[in-house]
Amino acid sequence: MDVDEILSGLYSEPGRQNPYPWYAALHAWGPVSAIRDRPEHHTVVAVAVGYDVVGSVLRDPEWRKGAAPGWDAQPILRTFMSSMMFTDPPEHTRMRAVFAKTFTPRRLGALEPVVVRVVDSMLDRIAEAGAGGAEVDFVAGFAQPVPALVMADFIGLPEAELAWYRQRVAWIDEFMDVAGKTAERLDRANHAAEELTAFYRDLIAHRRRCPGEDLISGLVEALDSGEVELTEDELIGNLIVLFNASFGTTAYLFSNGLPLLLSHPDTVASLPGDVALARGCVDEVLRMQNPVHFLARAAPHDTDLDGVPVRQGENVLLIIAGANRDPLRFPDPDRFDARRSGPASLAFGVGVHYCLGAAVSRLEGTVALPRLLARFPDLAVTRTPVYSGSLFLRGIDKLFVSTGG
Repeated sequence: MDVDEILSGLYSEPGRQNPYPWYAALHAWGPVSAIRDRPEHHTVVAVAVGYDVVGSVLRDPEWRKGAAPGWDAQPILRTFMSSMMFTDPPEHTRMRAVFAKTFTPRRLGALEPVVVRVVDSMLDRIAEAGAGGAEVDFVAGFAQPVPALVMADFIGLPEAELAWYRQRVAWIDEFMDVAGKTAERLDRANHAAEELTAFYRDLIAHRRRCPGEDLISGLVEALDSGEVELTEDELIGNLIVLFNASFGTTAYLFSNGLPLLLSHPDTVASLPGDVALARGCVDEVLRMQNPVHFLARAAPHDTDLDGVPVRQGENVLLIIAGANRDPLRFPDPDRFDARRSGPASLAFGVGVHYCLGAAVSRLEGTVALPRLLARFPDLAVTRTPVYSGSLFLRGIDKLFVSTGG
């Protein structure tokens, strides 16, 4: 198969369900490959799967994200473009500096008891639902509510609003898929952005009247005092994107990771009490089954990317999930090894856009997975997992398990 045939296969239903053979096929063509059979005016001209190439592009701040034409006419794109995740320096640098001050070791340390409380509460519910051998949907009963409740506590969202909020997160996530830019999905994403913006305006006004210890209260105080260079629209855009990114990736860390872990019973048996092993499991799950598969960057000038010419403004598709299985950097890349040495995965990106919530997600995984498997040593998957079908944010949406209770 040539590169264009591989990409066509990747976008097919079998490719969406299991893209890794297609990534391996791209590796056979080298770290970077030109895309030749592409629609006229399509600006994505190459695809990169090599770990070193993908990492070098992400580390180079001159490779820009860029903005879609007409972005200011769409509420969802205006929301994205008011956040640090979708902007380039200097705007990105200014906004990131504000939020970086909130992700301190002290705040993360204070969050760990919250993670423990939320996890144990969900485990109690799973035990009750799974009594007598009944099947439990692990995604609905654990993988989704744990990060949602933790982020709600961290940011300062009312728990009663979470079900409403998460539906709007889902509408935004489906639009972000590479095949998600349909008119119907755009309408839903625009509606979600408008409703979430109104929701945060009301919440910010309430925090001005009744401040607490949460992230929103601290940011509103800094904003109103003039301590930070941030508009209220930028505050709202970043809060929307921060919750979406932190919730989705951590939920898929749990649901993607559980079948992987259960297929290695020796590792599972050693997890309780071994914090280093727990961290290794989280890192290896993120390497092998990282939720975010694709990113794109535009060339700052005419360049040669590992032998492939790219003109200024043209985009390169960076396959993060393929780079994380680069056989040149990860020997036997399809083998799970929680004690693997070598380079860090690119699951959370690298460079100026490195995921700000990575530490929170790793904390949740390191705390939750050992507690889950210690509580239910006979946990077993009872049906074939159902994947999202997305090639941007890929993960298991349905995972039925038995607790053995």
